[in-house]
Amino acid sequence: MRREAKGSADLNVLLDRINGRSYKAYRDLEGVWHFSEFTLFVDHTQSDPFASPSKLRVRLDSETTNLPEDALANPTRRMACASWLARAFRKTIHDIRPPRTGTGKGGLISIDAGGAEVLERTAVVFGDGFVEARIELGLPAAGRRILGGEAANLLIDVLPRIVARAWTRRSESDGRDLLHFINCIENQEIVRSSLRERNLIAFVGDGAILPRESGATERPMDRERAYPFQSPEPFRVDIEVPHADAGAPGRIWHGMGIPRGIVLLVGGGYHGKSTLLRAIERGIAPHIPGDGRETVVSDPSLVKVRAEDGRSIRDVDIRGFIDHLPKPQGESDPPSTREFSSADASGSTSQAANIVESIEAGATGLLLDEDTSATNFMVRDAKMQALIHPRDEPITPYLDRIRELYDVFGISTLLVMGSSGDYFAVADAVIEMKAYQAYDVSAKAKEIAGRGESNADVDSRTALTALTAARKRIPDRTSFDARRGRRHPKISSRGCDEMVYGTTEIDLRGIEQLFDASQTRAIGWAILYAATKIMNDRMTISAMLNELDRFFDQEGLDVLGPDHRSGHHPGALARPRRIEIAAVINRMRTLRLIRAS
Repeated sequence: MRREAKGSADLNVLLDRINGRSYKAYRDLEGVWHFSEFTLFVDHTQSDPFASPSKLRVRLDSETTNLPEDALANPTRRMACASWLARAFRKTIHDIRPPRTGTGKGGLISIDAGGAEVLERTAVVFGDGFVEARIELGLPAAGRRILGGEAANLLIDVLPRIVARAWTRRSESDGRDLLHFINCIENQEIVRSSLRERNLIAFVGDGAILPRESGATERPMDRERAYPFQSPEPFRVDIEVPHADAGAPGRIWHGMGIPRGIVLLVGGGYHGKSTLLRAIERGIAPHIPGDGRETVVSDPSLVKVRAEDGRSIRDVDIRGFIDHLPKPQGESDPPSTREFSSADASGSTSQAANIVESIEAGATGLLLDEDTSATNFMVRDAKMQALIHPRDEPITPYLDRIRELYDVFGISTLLVMGSSGDYFAVADAVIEMKAYQAYDVSAKAKEIAGRGESNADVDSRTALTALTAARKRIPDRTSFDARRGRRHPKISSRGCDEMVYGTTEIDLRGIEQLFDASQTRAIGWAILYAATKIMNDRMTISAMLNELDRFFDQEGLDVLGPDHRSGHHPGALARPRRIEIAAVINRMRTLRLIRAS
């Protein structure tokens, strides 16, 4: 039997009826409610005032939102348009300031609009003839008794005003801002798609504001205090973009192209080396207009690698960097590093594993900063080599492998180095940051390297074993149980620093290119999906990541989440890279691998 359509007046009657009742009576709200300009879907109501807010969807006809004709012309423009709409919704919530009422989260209205990076999200989606916002709302209560009048004010008065101001009654300036936002994001993706054909790993536009307001925020430093970036002439690149004055003046973006190969960033302390590297590592995703880094565009397969004391490692082939370990007492053979495992890795061992795992996940370039690297992993000077013979040192420094990584495997390196000139001899280019300005010092660095003043003993490296491709690892899907006892799967994130997967806590602080807690949540549910729907006893980690990428391209993120039902609010999710998915898997202490037959 067909249900009669319910409108906002019916919603008001229901809220009046349940006023003062136990909080669980809010479940009567779940369903579909028709307003004059939109349809409200109440997919899930929270269990009590202190629980996660209720999940609602606001759906409008596409014509009502009056989007520019070409706003959805391709996936990049759709992503950008969705991001702008989510940010407009969030801004309007802030401007209207819905009253916080009662206990717990009562009166809270939010949408997952994100930060400076523009990512594919579940917050706003485009369907067949409609646009939908996925929001969270705290239903008001006094103690654990329903405040029906306050709930009616939120749902029947405040929410329609937010929708109207944010989406259906945009001003002309808002319309121009929307188009500019979309064009700026598309320009960045056009530049990104051109990097490989230009043999570049990154582009840094002239005029970019790289410093942040402080170390605790991603907001740009005030332009009156910051030095705009200027490209050194030998690295200058001009790239034409389709949209004028969107990200940079005119149709030609001028800036510094960082070539593939081995590039050093050198200079004194506090002169801007790490600031430049930080901008490049975050340039793997497009940035919003006004961020200052909207013309910093990086290859999406660049990976920031660091030392990570104490991390878990499971069956990683690190022989290229660490081998010939001393034989333990009572053992006939020394430990093998072909399938190295550790519950509490050292700095150098963890950095070696991070490199091997990143390459396994698809990295084509590595970003390193000496400040976050293990010193003994990066270089050993001649005096130390004179005291400790190379045959007694299990660690092969990165210096001895960096050239081979590029020449044999095509893995580029961009390295911040301020303390060791030994890298001059292997570098293809050297960029000095001096008072926040970039200079080409490649010729001078090569001249210094040619004087034979290196601290490294070249002869000690002649017996190095050649690097080989790391073995393919097959994950055991039974090691990804996200349940707690017999309960449903439990996955949550604490910002970008930690994930709780079932009964396991995973430290993510060493994964520096996770930008958003919504990415962290998506990774957790993606791992569970892969374990239950994709993995088998023969599929490698790399092949599994390929399948996940294909799945996201075809199905999006909506099918992830704890209570997936077709068309329902999936929660706040943002698309992660395959590299971060692999990084989380590799840090799971429950991870087990299957030995290939």
